[in-house]
Amino acid sequence: MSVVVTENGIGGYGQQILADKHVLNADEPEPIGRGTAPDPYQLLLGSLGACTSMTVRMYAERKGWPLEKVTVTLSHQRVHSRDCEDCEDKNVMIDEITKQIQLDGPLNDEQRAALHKIAEKCPVHRTLTGTIKIRSI
Repeated sequence: MSVVVTENGIGGYGQQILADKHVLNADEPEPIGRGTAPDPYQLLLGSLGACTSMTVRMYAERKGWPLEKVTVTLSHQRVHSRDCEDCEDKNVMIDEITKQIQLDGPLNDEQRAALHKIAEKCPVHRTLTGTIKIRSI
């Protein structure tokens, strides 16, 4: 699997993302960019949200549960690390993603709990919370 990203030629920070036969765009928000497309963090959150929703949907279908709709709302922020009391730099920041999952349909409490638990097993969630090695060549 590969994705190719190039500048889109309209100036500023606009990018074109080619993923197989699909074309997506990215840009920085104004005033840094032109705000013509989602910024990179919005695309990252979209990937996590889509993977979460798909994982929950697949699990519910396999179980035959009456899940009608999944809505995942995500946000990203940089927060001061609470776990860094011994760090030399007291201004250490960590990335925090908040993920809210809404499950519509006549599900019982046990089904809802199981779907929330399985949501954390989506491949993108596991990638983001695991050890990531990015190799630039």
